[in-house]
Amino acid sequence: MHPFSKEEDNKSFLIMYAIVDIAGQQFKVEKDQELFVHRLDNNEGDSVNFDNVLLIDNNGSVKVGAPTVSGASVSAKVLTHLKGDKVIVFKKKRRKGYQKSNGHRQSFTKIQISGINA
Repeated sequence: MHPFSKEEDNKSFLIMYAIVDIAGQQFKVEKDQELFVHRLDNNEGDSVNFDNVLLIDNNGSVKVGAPTVSGASVSAKVLTHLKGDKVIVFKKKRRKGYQKSNGHRQSFTKIQISGINA
């Protein structure tokens, strides 16, 4: 073995993950992962359960739902509510003197996945 190589490079680590539907979007989530989702109605510090689990992989054994896995849920904790970057929408018709400017900031919620219940 080469003295500068790491043993971890050759091993494949199997991690439990799930594909879950949160606020109309699908996310691949693992335990202790932080992600931004569309604004949720819960307060900061609250815990949230998501029941729309589409797939669970537990160390190589995969359960695929039709359409969801029965009895499975993903629990998460709401960390903060924030807004995304501003997106400028600019419309113009040439030679007509028509210009319209509009801006949009999407509201997000930052959550941390606390567990996957299969």
